[in-house]
Amino acid sequence: MLKIGYSGYTCVVHHLFLDPSSTLLETQLQHLDTPRRSLRCPNTCTAHTARIQHWLKKTFDNECKMEKSCSLLVHFDKGTPALANEIKEALEGNDVPAKIDAMKNAIMLLLNGETLPQLFITIVRYVLPSEDHTIQKLLLLYLELIDKTDGKGRVLPEMILICQNLRNNLQHPNEYIRGVTLRFLCRLKEVEIIEPLIPSIISNLEHRHPHIRRNAILAVMTIYKLPQGEQLLVDAPETVERFLSSEQDASAKRNAFLMLFNCAQDRAINYLLTNVDRVSDWGELMQMVVLELIRKVCRTNKAEKGKYIKIIISLLNAPSAAVVYECAGTLVSLSSAPTAIRAAANTYCQLLLSQSDNNVKLIVLDRLNELKLSHRDIMVDMIMDVLRALSSPNLDIRRKTLDIVLELITPRNVNEVVLNLKKEVMKTQSGELEKNGEYRQMLIQAIHSCAIKFPEVASTVVHLLMDFLGDNNVASAMDVAIFVREIIETNPKLRVSIVTRLLDTFYQIRAARVCSCALWIIGEYCLSLSEVESGIATIKQCLGDLPFFSISEEEEVTDSTKKSQQANSITVSSKRPAILADGTYATQSAASETTFSPQTVVHGSLSTGNLRSLLLTGDFFLGAVVACTLTKLILRLEEVQPSRLDVNKASTDVLLIMVSMLQLGQSSVLPHPIDNDSYDRIVLCIRLLCNTGDAVRKIWLKSCHESFVKMLSDKQLRETEEIKAKAQISHSQPDDLIDFYHLKSRKGMSQLELEDEVQDDLKRATGEFSKDADDANKLNRIIQLTGFSDPVYAEAYVTVHQYDIVLDVTVINRTKETLQNLCLELATMGDLKLVERPQNYTLAPQSSKQIKANIKVSSTETGVIFGNIVYETSNVLERTVIVLNDIHIDIMDYISPAVCSDAAFRTMWAEFEWENKVAVNTTITDEKEFLDHIIKSTNMKCLTAPSALDGECGFLAANLYAKRARPRELLSALVTRSLSSRKEEANLAFWFCM
Repeated sequence: MLKIGYSGYTCVVHHLFLDPSSTLLETQLQHLDTPRRSLRCPNTCTAHTARIQHWLKKTFDNECKMEKSCSLLVHFDKGTPALANEIKEALEGNDVPAKIDAMKNAIMLLLNGETLPQLFITIVRYVLPSEDHTIQKLLLLYLELIDKTDGKGRVLPEMILICQNLRNNLQHPNEYIRGVTLRFLCRLKEVEIIEPLIPSIISNLEHRHPHIRRNAILAVMTIYKLPQGEQLLVDAPETVERFLSSEQDASAKRNAFLMLFNCAQDRAINYLLTNVDRVSDWGELMQMVVLELIRKVCRTNKAEKGKYIKIIISLLNAPSAAVVYECAGTLVSLSSAPTAIRAAANTYCQLLLSQSDNNVKLIVLDRLNELKLSHRDIMVDMIMDVLRALSSPNLDIRRKTLDIVLELITPRNVNEVVLNLKKEVMKTQSGELEKNGEYRQMLIQAIHSCAIKFPEVASTVVHLLMDFLGDNNVASAMDVAIFVREIIETNPKLRVSIVTRLLDTFYQIRAARVCSCALWIIGEYCLSLSEVESGIATIKQCLGDLPFFSISEEEEVTDSTKKSQQANSITVSSKRPAILADGTYATQSAASETTFSPQTVVHGSLSTGNLRSLLLTGDFFLGAVVACTLTKLILRLEEVQPSRLDVNKASTDVLLIMVSMLQLGQSSVLPHPIDNDSYDRIVLCIRLLCNTGDAVRKIWLKSCHESFVKMLSDKQLRETEEIKAKAQISHSQPDDLIDFYHLKSRKGMSQLELEDEVQDDLKRATGEFSKDADDANKLNRIIQLTGFSDPVYAEAYVTVHQYDIVLDVTVINRTKETLQNLCLELATMGDLKLVERPQNYTLAPQSSKQIKANIKVSSTETGVIFGNIVYETSNVLERTVIVLNDIHIDIMDYISPAVCSDAAFRTMWAEFEWENKVAVNTTITDEKEFLDHIIKSTNMKCLTAPSALDGECGFLAANLYAKRARPRELLSALVTRSLSSRKEEANLAFWFCM
């Protein structure tokens, strides 16, 4: 709520900051002596504060005053508000419940802009003497809301009545009345009212009840922090220090230490060092304040952190999990010594196992991930402790744990990690949990990553994972197939055993995508005579007896049978095109991969294998893969089989299979005929087997394999380059000073302090303490908010984080006058919300001020931040308003390049239900140049290998990928473009998937 005063009017503007998306700005105007009137403002959320103020100033005699925000928030049920006369009558009566309701109604009206000055005397006469606790509590809320000063800032004379009542409450025999009164004094800022109450407040420090003492300490701290507080409570630090030494209540002791921490830091440090041996026995709240004090002291004076680290180490064994967590974080922030980092990492791992809250575990994993980035060598030794977090059933925790572990794997621990992952995979088989399939997929991907980095462990896991090729989870089975395909190429020693195991388990595969990948492996890596013959026999067995259907039965199919079959197939069919590895489409008119409904008109359909079942559902894309695989096997059989008779017999059988598939595709027994792409590919295989040449043999048996090897090498090269890029660290300047610990005195230094000194020196030497590399680029990102001729110059540096935007605004007073109540007023348009309004400042002549403002981001869409600077001068009665330039927040600030696997990209792309086609005209005629331009403009990363983009062609397809700054929100795009033959202009087409 934004409260603005204009002369005798009070204007309350709703929804301006609380709900910028509202379509109507409601403005209620209440006159002091006239009935309430309402006015609807025609401006919507697009109007910013400066324009609204200009409109209001023109309406109300150019007087504008921004009042302070209210510290009290109470639910108000909108309805017919109570009238002041009704409230007055209820307060004058003797009915206690009626008085309570009347006080509540008065508070509601005050919160909604009413002043109700006529009620004050009534409340003094009839409410102050009441002994009811609820009424006394409501009275304090009422006193907090009313204006206690006049227009010039002086305390109203009638407040002396309130002062007497507060003094009586501070001496009341009931502990509740004393406690709530002391808490009320913590929110009171008027020195004239507080000063007569100080003796009563001090006397409450010795009250027998701890509730009174702890609130009295808070009141003392609040009063001492006021501008004139040191004059009101001259000896407050000494008094609180004596109180702290004798107090036994944990909460009161914590409040006293907090008061010394905020108001007399030297005394707090002295008390801490005096009682350093008893810190571990203090309560949880007290220990948290101690850690906060240590962080503050060590930030200002790093040379003294050695004696405080010992205190932190002692608190690592505290019974409170919150204290232990804060200790570990404080230890990491203060020290780089291996002993300290190892102790913090151990603490985090213990919390990971002992805490049951999933949110706590996720936060602890984030801290471990930060340690991994800065202290990887230490975290490598903790890898098995981190792996224990896999016992949690939450998938987010398991995923984050695996991400951390995979980056900590070394040749020394890879065997242990893989063994642990194998045990987890075995557990997913026996369990009946709902998300076991997804967890198994994550484990398979992790094992795949381990096997690629360390090929020596592949032999221990590949056969275990091949048991999951027939998994009901298609994504998990597909990951296994891709893993096997890569391992069989990178580990030649395992080729024979993998091929043998694949042929033995091929009949278990039930997913078309997995079958296609397995068939490619069989066609490429069955090299010996026995393997080739086994491969052909396995495929024939899975296809079943030929033909796939009977011609006589086809003629006897009735119209009703056709309709029933069509209705049955519609429920399972998918018209979605298949996504190839390069991101392009292939026509696929197939049923769902997990649906197997046997056709009644097909011979032997109830006893056939997986390939036959998939073909009978209309998956002719898989049929084309079967034809290509059989063609490769026959071509290789001609090389390894000396008997020409056996070769011709096998070739004849394969040709019969292909012709039968074509016949099935053109028959009427299936609801969908064979697509043109699959038909052409099967026909090509038939022609190749009928007329085989050396050139064709080289392409099918060598060139395809060479392309796959090149793809793997490009992938490995990209990963190596990314690792090198991440490993790059900044170096210090040649003239930077380095302190060598060998030349320092070691007297009085513990082993931990010595290690810390060594680590600090190493960080200085390697440039870790140097400024960020992008400091120089900050000058390029500064936005000028005002002109050079304006009396106040302002410029902003915008920092975009995941969920918020931080504005660092520099304001310079270019006049020779002191600017009073200078305020930066901001408003937003779009899915941006202002978190809090910056406070007012006084700016001396020719001086500057740094002002920070936080903007909440609710959506990664384009937004605008606008506002003005308002200030007063001593010579002018009016407030001056300087309208600022708009700050445009672009969606590109949220997008960062990212990497994902080809399989994951195709999976995400296939899930989208629509796409946008955008026609673009450009003068760029080179395909690669325009691709680089798109990548730079959209801040995306090209997933397509550079080798795939080489060569001259009028058509180019590339996969681009990026991540939004907000977690788990992905932006993937497939760009397909073709250039016309004209050199002066190119017509390009884009398909963007948002």
